Amino acid sequence: MADTFNYRIDHHGSLVRPAELVAARAAGDPEALHAAEQQAVKEAVALQRGLRSTVVTDGDFPREDFRGAVLDNVSGFRRTTQKDADGLTRWVAEALPKANGPLLADWAGTLAGLTLIAPKVSLPSPAYLAATTFDPAAAASGGPASARELGEALAEIIQAEIELLVARGVRLIQLNNPLLLAHTATDPAAVPATAALSYEDALAVDALAVRLDERPEGVRIGVCPGWRAPAAVDRARAERLYAAVPADRWVLPYDRGTAAELDLLKALPEDRDACLGVVDPAAPAPEDIDTVMARVDAAAEVKDLEDMAISPSRGFADVADRPLTSAEDQRRKLVHVEVLARYCWGNEF
Repeated sequence: MADTFNYRIDHHGSLVRPAELVAARAAGDPEALHAAEQQAVKEAVALQRGLRSTVVTDGDFPREDFRGAVLDNVSGFRRTTQKDADGLTRWVAEALPKANGPLLADWAGTLAGLTLIAPKVSLPSPAYLAATTFDPAAAASGGPASARELGEALAEIIQAEIELLVARGVRLIQLNNPLLLAHTATDPAAVPATAALSYEDALAVDALAVRLDERPEGVRIGVCPGWRAPAAVDRARAERLYAAVPADRWVLPYDRGTAAELDLLKALPEDRDACLGVVDPAAPAPEDIDTVMARVDAAAEVKDLEDMAISPSRGFADVADRPLTSAEDQRRKLVHVEVLARYCWGNEF
């Protein structure tokens, strides 16, 4: 797509929280926490500008984890003391959700006031939230009757938020559903047994969230369907993923050099952009440039390089208290993405 170059150097949105912000959250003073969040976001924007990033986010600093944009601002959910298989605090949907106001639009306005670079916003996908928060016991006591019903209610809220974000000048929006890639595996056992939505229902729910009657010039809605490719990809199921969810941009893992990663790209329709996660946030050492460029060359044989971007393969701290690396290693990785982008496209961004 013609304006992909606007977003060549991407990242998922979450950044390592500074020590001052972590301390303020632990102290429990709401006013002090808000002030710390404002200062941390301001510094994060300066960092991203200085690294020549073509996207700017708030680092997820005002949120506990990547789901917080919804769970912190929507009624109907109860936080538990349990942990999911991936270590995230478990939340349960006890009623159909209702938004208590904008989810991220206010923070996007803060970003817009700090830089001329159009802000990027990341949201959890409604299918992911429905799959991980639906509880049959709650359904029996008046909660959502099914995960599909819960997902559709969440999709309505998130779709309305996307429209609001676009109206306020956000041009790149990413939905995160870490469960989708498992459904493209040739091995059915790769699908988490705890997922409460079928593949077809998950696709239908996420498709509802990304629909827009009109897309202003330069707007891209992306989907990250997972942070790791399966061992082997079922081509038909991967094609079904891309066909069912009308996203403009697919943010795909591409840092392992596996055949499955390339297969996911091969299945992508010609009219969709790809953002390749060529850098591993959890590995402190910078990736070898020749190795990465060989992978990019392989990608360019199946997808026009002009319709691609690059990024780390996932967020640096999708959970606030579980960063994948240090702030300094994070900076080195983001610099590395910028350097790799210049190897790919010269100075065309």
